[in-house]
Amino acid sequence: MKRCVIAGGAEIKNYALIREYLRDDDYFIYCDCGLNHKDSLLHEPDLIIGDFDSHSKPDDLNNVIVLPVVKDDTDTIYAVKEGIRLGFIEFILIGVTGGRIDHTLANIYALMMLKESGKSAVILDDYSEMSIISAGERVNIKWGCKFFSLINISGIARGINITGAKYNLTDGEIKSSYQYGVSNEVLSPEHDAQISLREGSLLLVVIRKNFSE
Repeated sequence: MKRCVIAGGAEIKNYALIREYLRDDDYFIYCDCGLNHKDSLLHEPDLIIGDFDSHSKPDDLNNVIVLPVVKDDTDTIYAVKEGIRLGFIEFILIGVTGGRIDHTLANIYALMMLKESGKSAVILDDYSEMSIISAGERVNIKWGCKFFSLINISGIARGINITGAKYNLTDGEIKSSYQYGVSNEVLSPEHDAQISLREGSLLLVVIRKNFSE
């Protein structure tokens, strides 16, 4: 099935890198000034959503959902809900981090919304890939990333196990009030790092090799 790609209005510097993740048959939802990315992403919109407070309203309103300025959901969150309503299983969010921290945080928590809805979702930006690991899952991190971090964004995560990494962990616990799972590394090119947890959820942030601080 097609994937749902949601493009927000945050800055994208490395369009070539983001385009490597995209497919010709992706279903594209552009959110308001996310339309500014259209030409550089080389994908026409299948749907446009916004209150158009940061971009001019399209002249052709076919495949456009015009939202009120005063509303509970941001344009991006509304687009996530619309993607769920349309039946997509896999989501990619781009242009949704950076700039305003409140919007960035809300968009990161959209990964939790999608996970709780049984969807697969990742946020891509110029430096990283972000996704949610839930209890009972086992995730492999391959050699080639610069760092990977585990951030608890909800409650307490328990029974965390990390193997094949510079900093391994057995039956660990990470509270949202104390984040110590930042900037780990895959130990060897021959063996993936593995992550699992028994209870809760974690935000996995994989920093690409070419990232420079």
